[in-house]
Amino acid sequence: MQEFQQGRSRRSVSVIVPTYKEVENLPLLTERLEEVRQKHHLSLQLLIMDDDSQDGTQELVSSMDRDWITLVVRKEERGLSRAVLEGLKLARGDVLVVMDADLSHPPEKIPEMLVAIEKGADFVMGSRYTPGGLTEASWGFFRWLNSRIATLLARPLTSVKDPMSGFFALPRKTFESAYELNPIGYKIGLELMVKCNLHRIEEIPIHFKDRQFGQSKLTLTEQKKYIQHLCRLFIYKYWRPFWE
Repeated sequence: MQEFQQGRSRRSVSVIVPTYKEVENLPLLTERLEEVRQKHHLSLQLLIMDDDSQDGTQELVSSMDRDWITLVVRKEERGLSRAVLEGLKLARGDVLVVMDADLSHPPEKIPEMLVAIEKGADFVMGSRYTPGGLTEASWGFFRWLNSRIATLLARPLTSVKDPMSGFFALPRKTFESAYELNPIGYKIGLELMVKCNLHRIEEIPIHFKDRQFGQSKLTLTEQKKYIQHLCRLFIYKYWRPFWE
């Protein structure tokens, strides 16, 4: 794989990870990010956006004593999309990466994302459904069907194969081009794809793994929020032009 540019042209990278009761997953996640950081000589910032878990996350991060890790404890406007949005605004990097804490997204794919951005992509997604992408065999039919239905519902908004992906990277200038960000639920990536001035989206294959610790945050309430979010985005994309 072509290396991400280093030296004077090297860009800094901020990784935004929203968390709620993910303390068991954080040691391995940070260890794998540290390996990526050192192997590829990245100027890396990790922003852990925690929704006041009170599960030992603060004590754990403090004990790590790593100057490239910042913990932000959020006590207002909690929720995954809001946490990510706040992290994107706080990030210092030239390239912004968003991923989950539950180890379903492989940090080792970040350098490949950075190469795609260097080649001109303004939004790069870790995709389960592009050729070479995989999901765990333990997913089962109904989980797979739920994901596919959600993907089909988003088809009028984007043609990418995995619009549900929560693992993505974008240049800071792409994020700053976003208009009226107002996410609801957990699909902030879809919000950005619709509301940023995107010219080239790349999907790179990933092996999406089941979480090792903790419980999934995908509840019936979150699925209802997804439908609400889709309605907002349909209005924005197809009706807003008639109002302007």
